[in-house]
Amino acid sequence: MNYFRGKKVFITGGSSGIGEAAAQLLASWGAHVWIAARGEAKLEAALEGISARALDGSQVFGYTALDVSDKASVKAATQAVLSGLGGLDILINNAGIAHPATVLETPDEVFDSMMQVNYFGTVNVTRSLLPHFYAQKSGHVCNVGSMLGFMGIYGYTAYASSKYAITGFSDCLRQEFIDHGIGITVVFPPDTDTPQLAMENEIKPPETKAIAGEVKMMSAEAVALAMLKGISKGSYHVVPGFMGNFTYWAYRHMPWLVRFIIDGALKSYRKKNPLN
Repeated sequence: MNYFRGKKVFITGGSSGIGEAAAQLLASWGAHVWIAARGEAKLEAALEGISARALDGSQVFGYTALDVSDKASVKAATQAVLSGLGGLDILINNAGIAHPATVLETPDEVFDSMMQVNYFGTVNVTRSLLPHFYAQKSGHVCNVGSMLGFMGIYGYTAYASSKYAITGFSDCLRQEFIDHGIGITVVFPPDTDTPQLAMENEIKPPETKAIAGEVKMMSAEAVALAMLKGISKGSYHVVPGFMGNFTYWAYRHMPWLVRFIIDGALKSYRKKNPLN
């Protein structure tokens, strides 16, 4: 992936999962990489692994502890990133959280945190770095959404809403960026083998598990590779994996079929486990 050699890349949510996998790939391709997340200990550990993948000794790596929902912290952190990397070519908004539960069992603060971290976190970081991209008349913004950013299922009301918001935000940015020479990519990952998903599975409603069925998870590395290939090609929509692509196509062209399948899975579960 010669496209990334020498590129300066900032990744939020870069201490684990898709973000960390992307950072390691970028390091191996000769990019300069800066990561951010909330936990400093995890950032230090991740940075060690990322640095170990470096293509040569001239590459720059660093990290910033950051809560993307805190606007003041975002402004300070993005200035530190620009200073540390000596500029920026690519922003990957990957920070995100999830908390599956039915709509009435989801606490108010979870609805708030989903929007503050997943959606407003993406908005905050993007808006803070856009003046830099506009000034240099180039750059690329990649927003990591979810398959639940184009379809919703049982148990993910708070999460899917925040991811739909990212999709709408990205759609608008796509047109605004045309006048500024900036690229944009929005990624719709399926279930991915990450610490975040492991946490979700501990509290996921059984109905949600029944709908997901035996769908095979993708590895964080495979999703990161698909995302980075999409960025290098200038792709707007990236849906990793065959099943993800098929579901995306079907939901666009035959939404009734997708609904029939997921509703059928829910009805089958209900026959075996009726509501009280």
